[in-house]
Order: sequence, then structure tokens, then C-alpha cells
Amino acid sequence: MNDIDVHELKKRLDQEEKLVIIDVREEQEHQTFNIGGQLIPLGYLLHNIDEIEEHKDSEVIVYCRSGMRSATAKEMLAMKGFSKVRNLTGGVLAWISAFHN
Repeated sequence: MNDIDVHELKKRLDQEEKLVIIDVREEQEHQTFNIGGQLIPLGYLLHNIDEIEEHKDSEVIVYCRSGMRSATAKEMLAMKGFSKVRNLTGGVLAWISAFHN
């Protein structure tokens, strides 16, 4: 599935669309600033796969600081049978650049 950019995600959040969003950063990063969603740090993603197993056939949006860790998370989830995973292009840095200047 194609990745998602910050403008599309923000539009969908503003419309209060029910989305499955996973933040794969570390807890301290999540506490400092987050877009929303469930925190599952990348290093624990496969160990906690059961927490999101019910969303295997749903669109799942993953994000991190810059898009690199979430790109890895996208690949990991795809290997576990998640068919509709989208990476937030540019991550939190792109979000802050677009909406918090």
C-alpha cells in the first residue's frame, strides 16, 4: 500500500475518521510530542503483535521521527501478514514542519 503524507493524515484526523495509528518511536519521544495512536516502540513491535492482530486486514498507519523506523515497521508488519500498512512520509519532523511553524 502507498505511504501517506502529513496533509492527508491531518485531513483524515480533522474529519475524525477512525484510524489505526501506531507510533514506533520510544516512550520519551512519544511523551514529548505525538500525533496520536498507540505507542509500540519498534524494538517491541513483533513482541507485541498480538495487541494489533485484530487490525491485520485494516489500514494501519505507522510513524516515527523521520519515517525511517516506521518504514522498517511497515516491512515487519507486512511480513506478519498486515496487508494495508502505510508509513507516514517524513514522520513527526514533517508534521511539525507543516503544522507547527
